[in-house]
Amino acid sequence: MIMKKPLNFYMVDAFTDSAFKGNPAVVCILDGKNDRDDSWLQSLAADFNIPLTCFVIPITGSHSPYDFFLRWFTPTIEVDLCAHATLASAHTLFSNCFVGSDTVEFATRSGTLTAKKVSETFKFYGNEEKGSFLIELDFPVIPTCDYNSNDMPMFSKALTGATIVDIRGTTVNKIISKAFNRPSKASSTDKIIVVLQTWESVTELQPRMDDILKCPGKIIIVTAAAPEGSVYDFCSRIFAPKLGVDEDAVCGSAHCALAHYWNLKMNKTDFLAYAASRRSGTVKVHYDKEKQRVLLTGKAVTVMKGYVLV
Repeated sequence: MIMKKPLNFYMVDAFTDSAFKGNPAVVCILDGKNDRDDSWLQSLAADFNIPLTCFVIPITGSHSPYDFFLRWFTPTIEVDLCAHATLASAHTLFSNCFVGSDTVEFATRSGTLTAKKVSETFKFYGNEEKGSFLIELDFPVIPTCDYNSNDMPMFSKALTGATIVDIRGTTVNKIISKAFNRPSKASSTDKIIVVLQTWESVTELQPRMDDILKCPGKIIIVTAAAPEGSVYDFCSRIFAPKLGVDEDAVCGSAHCALAHYWNLKMNKTDFLAYAASRRSGTVKVHYDKEKQRVLLTGKAVTVMKGYVLV
């Protein structure tokens, strides 16, 4: 067996400033030779067995408008969009000097995604000092739409009888795959938003995974508005057993739909969102209605570095 060049990987907790919080992702930096096929990528993601493993592939040549290809894999399938793994990838590139600027552009199955390094500053004996940094992601909005209310009893059962006040579907016009030489196609995001009556209904929810598997959609986003006086605007929890992830700790891409939904309900475009999973997390959200983009801002922490030897 011919040994391949060791592959660097980094385990990063995204949308948090504390280790073992937020949403974990493994970031693998490939060398651009494309000598590892899709089956190998999926097998490695299955071996890591965390919500998302992503592969960052440098694009060589001065004529490319992108810096890197970026692909995302759950333990069972490749997915079209993942914000927390994109944040983890950008954090890895910025922290390890893989890029020489404060902005990086990724070519993905969902089109061009941009990540920007945003430095924090703090006062130290009256002087302004640079501290850690945040990352701002520029993602497409995921519009919400009417949904068949006949499914409400099914969702209520899966959510252990929780009182549901609204259900919304989500859609996108198309998924752009030119970077991977694949045809563009019309698509539904398969994300369904289920709105509960209170914040506590979301945080204390104990869903029935077997019944969630029977519900329509691949990703169930459960959300509620924050109580009066909270620093947050809304909370959410994300369930995706059909994608091999029972509960996603902090799903950034879900906030591309939640931004649209809560904009319609609250008539505002800036939100502070709380991910109410066991690991918890915080996402700063800005909805640009004119450009139909969502800016997601958060921190990340590298907790592990290693090598893949096969």
